[in-house]
Amino acid sequence: MGPDDRNMLRIAFLHLAPAPCDVPGNRNLVVRGIQAAASRGAQWVITPELCVCGYTFADRIGTDWIKPQPDPWMAELCRLTADLGMTVFLGHPEREEQTGNLFNSVFVISDGKIIGRHRKINTLRKGSEAWSHPAERACPISVAPIGMVGIMICGDAFSPGIARHLKKQGARLLVSSAAWAPGFHGPDGEWERCSLDTGLPLIVCNRSGVDLTLDFTAAESVVAKDGRRLLTFSAPTSTVVIVDWDLAGETLAKTSCRKVAIR
Repeated sequence: MGPDDRNMLRIAFLHLAPAPCDVPGNRNLVVRGIQAAASRGAQWVITPELCVCGYTFADRIGTDWIKPQPDPWMAELCRLTADLGMTVFLGHPEREEQTGNLFNSVFVISDGKIIGRHRKINTLRKGSEAWSHPAERACPISVAPIGMVGIMICGDAFSPGIARHLKKQGARLLVSSAAWAPGFHGPDGEWERCSLDTGLPLIVCNRSGVDLTLDFTAAESVVAKDGRRLLTFSAPTSTVVIVDWDLAGETLAKTSCRKVAIR
């Protein structure tokens, strides 16, 4: 894809293996992944759910480190993405300044600033997600060059009404960050159903690696449309996965991808 091809959008999935509780190390991993994606012409970068801390962290490192956003690191990341001319969908927890409530969020960073966020609705009220407060609604965000994009986080796909509500509000594409391990409670058609119910493509960036409680090594990132998977991939270590999106056809330009290990 050439830089002047306006019919294509190059998307990078950061299919990461974050180290449990290592916030500085994982933030560095995210930056290395963004830089690797930029060097390969990516315009959008999507990260997994809670990629800076791991899925299970609160019992080990607490939640005092979670700040209202943008904190200094997020502000520096905004500057980096502005320099690179990229849009980033970043999975990062946040503290609401007015209430002190904590949320499992995805931030959309573009033009060097946070242009929107989605807070997870279907949070688990005990265990690894007990620290987070459930959000009440989802609203699409205008993201160039697509237009309105609906964002979900992992288990939000359990509730068909969330994706349908995003479609009703004008979403043209669904993007989901996830930390969804395979196994007994693993994905079982939820992503395909969201794409079928809404008629919208769904892009899911999952994660890899071993957490304190779950093994994500075989977890899959997915592109789904019309109730079926167009692309599925996994990787045992942190990997940048590059795809080209046909803007006119609203589908993958080809059903293959490039995988690049993050050094």
